[in-house]
Amino acid sequence: MGVTKVTSAEVARRAGVSQSAVSRVFTQGASASQKTIEKVRKAAAELGYRPNVLARAMVSGKSRMIGLVVAYLENQFYPETLEMLSNALQARGYHVLIFMASKTAGKIDGVVEEILDYQVDGIIAASVALSSELSARCRAAGVPMVLFNRSQDDPAMSAVTSDNRSGGRKVAEFLLAGGHRRIGYIAGWEGASTQRDREAGFVARLAEDGRAPHARELGDFMMEQAREATRRLFSPSRENGPPDAVFVANDHMALAVMDTLRFELGLAVPGDVSVVGYDDVPAASWPAYDLTTVRQPANRMVTETVEILLEEIEGEGAQPRKVEIDGPLILRGSARIPEGWNA
Repeated sequence: MGVTKVTSAEVARRAGVSQSAVSRVFTQGASASQKTIEKVRKAAAELGYRPNVLARAMVSGKSRMIGLVVAYLENQFYPETLEMLSNALQARGYHVLIFMASKTAGKIDGVVEEILDYQVDGIIAASVALSSELSARCRAAGVPMVLFNRSQDDPAMSAVTSDNRSGGRKVAEFLLAGGHRRIGYIAGWEGASTQRDREAGFVARLAEDGRAPHARELGDFMMEQAREATRRLFSPSRENGPPDAVFVANDHMALAVMDTLRFELGLAVPGDVSVVGYDDVPAASWPAYDLTTVRQPANRMVTETVEILLEEIEGEGAQPRKVEIDGPLILRGSARIPEGWNA
């Protein structure tokens, strides 16, 4: 036997007010006297009434829902930042629908089409790449989108990242100052702007000292691929020998790199090889890893993302913005620290 839902008309009768008064009490930003609010909420509690938010959204044209697309959650950076994004949006009266998508551009199109079907007011795409056609589709639907921890060349698309080029430069400068001469690099997914920019800054700074990466392997932002990349970097058959330092494009891979070096290859970190990551995920500070890394300023990135998105949703004539936020190099024990070095 089905359950009959209580209507706002029944609440109005119980409270002795009009149906529109009930609507105002349960509509964010609408005005109602304290006496009316108390009567309506008391009646609603007695009757077990809950307002139908989705029905109201259909009438108002505003769902107050944000679609949040994320490629994967294995990396500790994302659960933390998703919680921050959700809390920040809820504090502004919005709710989050989370959708999982592949990190590659070809797999996200269907997911975003599905999100648009939910009549969301805006979309945050975290670490996923979009096709230009999909960007145009969102604009045509009047749904603003902000890229989080990714950027792309589309001038109409807002994006918030850390300053990845600057971060890559800082790592190269630090390792050069530590006297390292055979500096390897383990790259993330080639389609990611974060990977591209971190490597570009790193290589540019090495070039200023007349150097190039000693070796480069692809880890694809995945732990198992990072393990395999480490085995290739330190293979006895490598003609030019192993690196004496490795910059890893994110911490998620760097943890696997350290485990492979120490427990499979029998190398000391940093005695035999220094390791530096990027993100500063919680595990980076664990004593087992003590990872030197570039910190992504997640709080500031989240604040900027929410501000930009809500400006585009609520404001008139808000222009797309691209924001890069500088993050510090966090010195720990996984890499040799140059004498007198000040990050």
